Amino acid sequence: MISYLKGTVAGIQKVSSSRVILTLEVNQVGYDLQITSRLMQHLLAIDEAVQVFTHLQIREDQMILFGFGSTAERDLFRQLISVSGIGPQVAMALLDGLSLPDLVQAIVSSNTRVLTQAPGVGAKTAERLALELKTKLAEWRNQSGLATLPDAGPTANVREDVEMTLLALGYTGNEITQALQAVGQKTALAKNSNAEDWIREAIAWLSQ
Repeated sequence: MISYLKGTVAGIQKVSSSRVILTLEVNQVGYDLQITSRLMQHLLAIDEAVQVFTHLQIREDQMILFGFGSTAERDLFRQLISVSGIGPQVAMALLDGLSLPDLVQAIVSSNTRVLTQAPGVGAKTAERLALELKTKLAEWRNQSGLATLPDAGPTANVREDVEMTLLALGYTGNEITQALQAVGQKTALAKNSNAEDWIREAIAWLSQ
């Protein structure tokens, strides 16, 4: 119904840790849109007209506009809420917790440990996401030309030990994904199956 809105930022309110409301003025009309904290940080740095892509959710008692920084992000949101048990708030939490390429990669590679770092996403929900969207998102990523780094992280059996250790040390799923992708570009490390080496290199990268 509403593909996008282009206007000026009239206000941004952080209602809770997971809900941010953007008021966008378009032709002297103010629209309230729920956006991610990630998009909020981008908009705060902009002092001119902005374009926000939208998804309208209609319920019996209300209508909610969700706002996104790109059509790819909105398309992924729609893919997420198509999965049984994934509501719009959980989908927004996933988009807020991981960058677009990292979220797609986590689903395509069935990395449920990263997915469960988002509020409201338990192990079963993460498994359902991977099961239902793995093939769809792999195809969508190729068709959309979404830029992703090659999966240069450790092998699956090593990855679990590395992620558990780094999570215990207080790092977020997004930070861990980025670190493993970055340090995995090292040829010597990419062939290494020693979890301790991966952990040491990841911590060094995260400490930069």
